[in-house]
Amino acid sequence: MRAKPEKIEERGAAFSERLIAWQKSHGRHDLPWQKNRDAYRVWLSEVMLQQTQVGAVIPYYTRFLERFPTLAELAHAPLESVLELWSGLGYYARARNLHRCAQTLVAESGGVFPRDPREIARLQGIGKSTAAAIAVFSFGIRAAILDGNVKRVLARCFGIDGFPGEAKLENAMWALADSLLPEKNIESYTQGLMDLGSAICTRTKPLCGACPFRASCIACREGSQDRLPTPRPTKTRPERETGFLIVTDEARVLLERRPPTGIWGGLLGLPEGGVAEAREYAARCGARLLEMRMLPPFKHTFTHFHLKMLPLVCVVECTGNVAAEPGLEWVDFDRVETAALPSPVRALLKIARAGESEADLFAPNRRSGKKTAPQAHK
Repeated sequence: MRAKPEKIEERGAAFSERLIAWQKSHGRHDLPWQKNRDAYRVWLSEVMLQQTQVGAVIPYYTRFLERFPTLAELAHAPLESVLELWSGLGYYARARNLHRCAQTLVAESGGVFPRDPREIARLQGIGKSTAAAIAVFSFGIRAAILDGNVKRVLARCFGIDGFPGEAKLENAMWALADSLLPEKNIESYTQGLMDLGSAICTRTKPLCGACPFRASCIACREGSQDRLPTPRPTKTRPERETGFLIVTDEARVLLERRPPTGIWGGLLGLPEGGVAEAREYAARCGARLLEMRMLPPFKHTFTHFHLKMLPLVCVVECTGNVAAEPGLEWVDFDRVETAALPSPVRALLKIARAGESEADLFAPNRRSGKKTAPQAHK
């Protein structure tokens, strides 16, 4: 953390006062989770907002509360139902942790959230910054937050060099965040940091002209907004290839429940493998394999690697109505949009269903309204 001529201690009070005044005049006041300071709703919004933009969160937040209006109802719901509502929001460990945390709170405290940020941070899937935000907005506790947006604001305003994720620098930024806390109006101050980071002090093309700190911000004065905060050291992401089987009787697709942990844990997904595995899955679900064809590779990028999905469409004729084994499930194509599927799998199924040429496997028969079965390869 490179020292600047300005003394941070002397700027602290002015920083918080200016931010609070700006938030009250220009900040956000009508977000759905701002209408009720119930800890369950605050917690839900904070978890959903991790790594996700506000505009994307709002419809998920609304639907989630319609289905699970109380923490107890969330705790008693099956994980599959929780993942189904989370489908498309990404970072599914958040949903699994949310469910486990609700169960813990119901079992240990009757569904009552602790007020102390340190106690909140011990719960599943809740880190130090999220715990502080829950304590601030639910109970008015004076606590500092330090998410990615706040790190960016502080790095630019106070001219802090270095990657904020490095442990030593992150500890220094936590100390700075603590020193800036106001004695009152903690909710407006915390919301102001969030609003400033998401709407004004953006990662690219910040709106410095609308910033309340434009006159005192070191990055703005030095023209180093593009350089601060220092980005994460780049690492080459490895690429993995995996075959995915789209086993279908044209009206439905065979899906497999993934293990509860790991990537896409607990979600429905496509079976993995190639031609040999396709024959095996057809036999396992009591179906006769009619046709197989490859689709173009489909790529998806995770945080730590690129995934090259190699889709194989396998058209089958079913002899029964259900999959033969636990963990396998036939899902109507009409349900694909709402099923607990990872976004890339849902996108891949849309591509497969659209077809590529006259061999449109999923085109309805115009006269009967039924699906038209392709001929098996000779």
